[in-house]
Amino acid sequence: MEFRSVMGSNKEPDLVHLEARTVDGHSQYLTCRMQNCTETSRNKPFPGYIDPDSLIVQDDYVFVQLTSGGRPHYYVSYRRNAFAQMKLPKYALPKDMHVISTDENQVFAAVQEWNQNDTYNLYISDTRGVYFTLALENVQSSRGPEGNVMIDLYEVAGIKGMFLANKKIDNQVKTFITYNKGRDWHLLQGPDTDLRGDPVHCLLPYCSLHLHLKVSENPYTSGIIASRDTAPSIIVASGNIGSELSDSDISMFVSSDAGNTWRQIFEEEHSVLYLDQGGVLVAMKHTSLPIRHLWLSFDEGRSWSKYSFTSIPLFVDGVLGEPGEETLIMTVFGHFSHRSEWQLVKVDYKSIFDRRCAEEDYRPWQLHSQGEACIMGAKRIYKKRKSERKCMQGKYAGAMESEPCVCTEADFDCDYGYERHSNGQCLPAFWFNPSSLSKDCSLGQSYLNSTGYRKVVSNNCTDGVREQYTAKPQKCPGKAPRGLRIVTADGKLTAEQGHNVTLVVQLEEGDVQRTFIQVDFGDGIAVSYVNLSSMEDGIKHVYHNVGIFRVTVQVDNSLGSDSAVLYLHVTCPLEHVHLSLPFVTTKNKEVNATAVLWPSQVGTLTYVWWYGNNTEPLITLEGSISFKFTSEGMNTITVQVSAGNAILQDTKTIAVYEEFRSLRLSFSPNLDDYNPDIPEWRRDISRVIKKSLVAATGVPGQHILVAVLPGLPTAAELFVLPYQDPTGENKRSAEDLEQISELLIHKLNLNSVHFELKPGVQVLVHAAHLTAAPLVDLTPSHSGSAMLMLLTVVFVGLAVFVIYKFKRCVSLHPCLPRHLLPDRFRSICRSDVRVPCTAVMVSVNVLGRSRGLMFMPRCRMRKNERWSVKSVTLKAGPISLRLNSGGLAS
Repeated sequence: MEFRSVMGSNKEPDLVHLEARTVDGHSQYLTCRMQNCTETSRNKPFPGYIDPDSLIVQDDYVFVQLTSGGRPHYYVSYRRNAFAQMKLPKYALPKDMHVISTDENQVFAAVQEWNQNDTYNLYISDTRGVYFTLALENVQSSRGPEGNVMIDLYEVAGIKGMFLANKKIDNQVKTFITYNKGRDWHLLQGPDTDLRGDPVHCLLPYCSLHLHLKVSENPYTSGIIASRDTAPSIIVASGNIGSELSDSDISMFVSSDAGNTWRQIFEEEHSVLYLDQGGVLVAMKHTSLPIRHLWLSFDEGRSWSKYSFTSIPLFVDGVLGEPGEETLIMTVFGHFSHRSEWQLVKVDYKSIFDRRCAEEDYRPWQLHSQGEACIMGAKRIYKKRKSERKCMQGKYAGAMESEPCVCTEADFDCDYGYERHSNGQCLPAFWFNPSSLSKDCSLGQSYLNSTGYRKVVSNNCTDGVREQYTAKPQKCPGKAPRGLRIVTADGKLTAEQGHNVTLVVQLEEGDVQRTFIQVDFGDGIAVSYVNLSSMEDGIKHVYHNVGIFRVTVQVDNSLGSDSAVLYLHVTCPLEHVHLSLPFVTTKNKEVNATAVLWPSQVGTLTYVWWYGNNTEPLITLEGSISFKFTSEGMNTITVQVSAGNAILQDTKTIAVYEEFRSLRLSFSPNLDDYNPDIPEWRRDISRVIKKSLVAATGVPGQHILVAVLPGLPTAAELFVLPYQDPTGENKRSAEDLEQISELLIHKLNLNSVHFELKPGVQVLVHAAHLTAAPLVDLTPSHSGSAMLMLLTVVFVGLAVFVIYKFKRCVSLHPCLPRHLLPDRFRSICRSDVRVPCTAVMVSVNVLGRSRGLMFMPRCRMRKNERWSVKSVTLKAGPISLRLNSGGLAS
């Protein structure tokens, strides 16, 4: 959105105002010169971001809106000076604001407060547009054809300070009028007689005239209310007489004395056009039917004459007057039928007049409000054509004379923070501290101490009570700092790592020119300022780390100090979430799930977990949880990670069984060259490996689960599952799982499992190693078995120690009871033969289950030497131990 400054409204007519949208969707207010509007030459008058489509440039004012904490805040710049926050009564809490007018160095605004739905309150400002006071409550509003808000407020042209408004009172809408910019409002007096001359019994305040104040958005129609600068006393509008505004029984009314009295002119709605400075009024009926007549009045609507403007009835689409209010030419355009082309009918009324008006054709008319001649501090007298004279006026001469009035209390409104009571006095509101007006004042300077009143802007009164009600200059009192706050420029509590964040320090009270300020950003960096004025544009800082930082500000002057704290969350964008958990687990066994993030440090996060049959999520601040599954089957786990406005998620499936077997798989090194290490690739390769295992072993696929693991070198986990058919029968036993496991290991050791990754690239799958126990052991266990396992590990450890101690001699008599060894083995021990091998594999079979450990002694490899011990019998049960090293075998 782009605005060009209005000519004459400031000293920089070539200034261009821009609302620019950033890459991340924020909006900024920028300015530049029309001759040079490059990116480097643009200025940023408002620090921080603004709400989209909130920039308004109107006359001497620039308005922007910034929403923070769910509340809109409004800022204004007067004559392109620094922005200031617009001050409404403290508890107005606006939801919406519309600038109605910026005429005469003052802002008229409609504000919808927190407790309003279809009404707005009217506020009027001081000259700078900063401090607003209430002008009228509960003004009716409606929605236009495009959804835009329309306020039932009408500014009467030609008379400064005069407005009409429709106010809602106890669910009734009534029309009020003001002559002094909202200082006082009155109901409209209804006509004395109707169109037929019969008396109308309408007594205030029970009965009054109510007007429809909507202005036509179509430039070719006059709307239902009209006034002109060149005819300041004449107002034409549609409405009704009664206790409230109605959409039925609508008639047309005219006032020729600026709203003091009204006359009924038509019983149906008409469009009215002003010709010859209002000396001629042209009325055309509002209808969907074709017409060929119009009405003319030469006496401000007192009498009307019927004229024909076409011989064939015309569907009228619009009426245009020639440029210039003194014109007597109008153009009617429409069509004779819905299928015909547009027709233009030009009507020239010059022939009606035979002369121009002379001085004796005019009379003086004094503007007044129900007899009160002093309006906006002056008596204004206009010249009007006598109603009985039928002459052409020509150019508008304006007011004949204006005389200032003596100031009275009626020329002053309540100042900001003050409210008018029933006795007419302006007293401070309960929330307002009058001494706060000196908060921006420095010791030795002066400020204007409010009397509770301020003169209505553009009021021209003099003397009288002016001195009594005018704010008095007063020396600034020395004050200790109070009400210190530190906030971000955009009102948020978050900042992005590596990007500028603008901090704003606000002080409710204290000497801003003689106050020392120190700001600690909480990351080891602090800055100091000698006064608040040097911080008007905010303090910019860049955080290089993620975390919650305690930003502190301390202010001091000779009378005291104050401090404030802001806890700022510095984040960086969350780009990826990976849910890490086992592929298979045991029923009723605790499972750990972890959300792995990239980048790993992004700031304060919220984790939302769904698992099992739970319909309600588990919400945590930690990235890991533990849980159990009580039934077998496939279960889905989902984690959502919320980081600021971004939410990312990952979903995994986990198999739950009472028992299973597992084996780690490895691959020929060429697979690593084609591993991009992404989840999709791992899923596809897992499927290919499973297919190869099924083909090589004949094991049904329901018993096999393969999961390729992240990272390099490429590895996978093979799970043997106890699948059962849908009837619940034929469930595999632990012995069946053991047999399937041995078959799979056998085929893997024979290099029978392989697959073709791409033409010419064969990948071999083999067992990575034999584990001392399954990766997840789910078979029933007993304390005796556990003790036996412990003894086995101790035994093997002692064997390794003895082998190393005796220089890798295969002489096991120091560690094994000789009566437990077979004769062949004892003869080997007696021979005290040295074994110059590089690897020794000791395999132990305990209760029918194989366990193996690999040892690497530091000696040269010699082929065809193999030593073995076939079996050892212990009291706890049979143990077979095999020691392989070379070529001899028992």
